[in-house]
Amino acid sequence: MSNFKKFMKANKIPKENGKYAPTESLVDENGKPLEWEFRHITSKENEDIREFCTIEVPVTGKPNMFRPKLNSPKYLVETIVKSTVFPDLFDKELQDSYGVMTPEELVYAMVDDAGEYQKFSAWLSRFQGFEESMDEKVKVAKNS
Repeated sequence: MSNFKKFMKANKIPKENGKYAPTESLVDENGKPLEWEFRHITSKENEDIREFCTIEVPVTGKPNMFRPKLNSPKYLVETIVKSTVFPDLFDKELQDSYGVMTPEELVYAMVDDAGEYQKFSAWLSRFQGFEESMDEKVKVAKNS
C-alpha cells in the first residue's frame, strides 16, 4: 500500500459514541442515573456551530468598528444538541413533558442543576477532543 493510500477514508478509524449521565435527577428503576449517548461532531459541524453562535460587538471608542464574540453558553448548548444521539432532544412528547419548545430549552430543563451542567459541559468538551473545557476557554477569552 502506498503512503498516499493510507490516507483514504476506508483506512480512517471510526470514533465510538460515548455515554454519560449528565444529571442524577433522572434515574432508572434501580436508582442509577440515566446515561445519554453522544456522537463526535465533525470539524465542519463545529465550525458551523461556532459561526451560528458568534455575534459582532462594537469596539469601544471606535465607531463603526466591530469584533466577533462567541456566545459561549449558546455554543455549548448547541454542541450538546448536535452531539446527542439519545435521548431524542427533538421529540415533541419529551419537550412537552418539560413545557419547552426547543431542544436547547430541553437540555436546560433536563439538566437543571448548575453544578451538574458545568460537569456535563467539561465532560462533553473532553469527549469532543478539546483539551480544555468550554468554561476554561471562556475564562481565558475573558482575560484576553
